[in-house]
Amino acid sequence: MIGSLRGTVLERSADGHVLLEVSGVGYVVHVAPRTLAELEPTSTAFVHVHHHIREGDQTLYGFLTRDERATFQDLIGAHGVGPALAMAILATHPPATLVDLVANGDVAALTMVPGVGKKTAERLLGELKGRLALPTLEATGDSGVLSDLREALIGLGYAESEIREVMRDIPDDLRTSRSTEDMLRHSLSQLAARRA
Repeated sequence: MIGSLRGTVLERSADGHVLLEVSGVGYVVHVAPRTLAELEPTSTAFVHVHHHIREGDQTLYGFLTRDERATFQDLIGAHGVGPALAMAILATHPPATLVDLVANGDVAALTMVPGVGKKTAERLLGELKGRLALPTLEATGDSGVLSDLREALIGLGYAESEIREVMRDIPDDLRTSRSTEDMLRHSLSQLAARRA
């Protein structure tokens, strides 16, 4: 089993994989969009790997942090969640955000993931509550920050597709600040720039 790789990025493709050369061997590693953006061709990279083996097929999934890999593994352990859906979930919601929305039972946020409808989201929330390391209520502070942000943007007349894209791109420092106002300000400036 391959647990991690360190090597040179030879190429990356828009469909979400990189070719990483390690000691003369090229490994095709599937990554999320945020990870893909970090892995510049000719740069040296280190990725935590989930080596997925199923019915004679082997696929490598790469992550920049152990937390991302652990969350991916929790996701694929849930009923009906394969690697493709797990990657789509992580592309939409980084681990900390996913933990928050599961803790808060935020069905609407989970349906922002392409291919996840309301019934699937409800089932997943129930399953993931038993799998993810959820914070206590005291630790979550102001719950539903992302849900509040989403509702505010809907109230301002933005389309679901625009909201999904802009929420996907909220920087990690803003996510950890848990300030709806700061996230709303950032989202509005991004939305204005995209419409310009």
